[in-house]
Amino acid sequence: MRLFARRNLRLGDERAETFADITVKGDITYMKKIEAVIQPFKLEEVKEALKAIGIDGMTITEVRGHGRQKGHKEVYRGQEYNVDLLPKVKVELVVTDARAVESINALSAAARTGKIGDGKIFVYDVAEAIRIRNDDRGESAL
Repeated sequence: MRLFARRNLRLGDERAETFADITVKGDITYMKKIEAVIQPFKLEEVKEALKAIGIDGMTITEVRGHGRQKGHKEVYRGQEYNVDLLPKVKVELVVTDARAVESINALSAAARTGKIGDGKIFVYDVAEAIRIRNDDRGESAL
């Protein structure tokens, strides 16, 4: 059985342009990559919520950006400045398909303030995960 690692995974689709051709043995178990862009002050709450449901591995990145709120104006030494790229935190984690909804719900509840600028969550299919140290693959690499 062959998987074509693309943005939208399709099994057996010969028309798909591939950038990676992965051979899979046995049953296919998909994993999900969850990326959340959240307010920096909510990071500790999000980490605790994920830890409470047994999710320990994650990558945290400090990022800057804006969505609908479009930034704000600040005054410094009498000059008004437009701050259009606001500090945010990106949380990335890869979980099994079975844990995806639980993880998204915990992350969303912990990051929510109910105000504009709370952030976004993006979910992607992951075809394969490989632990470099010992070549574990799939769910066992998580």
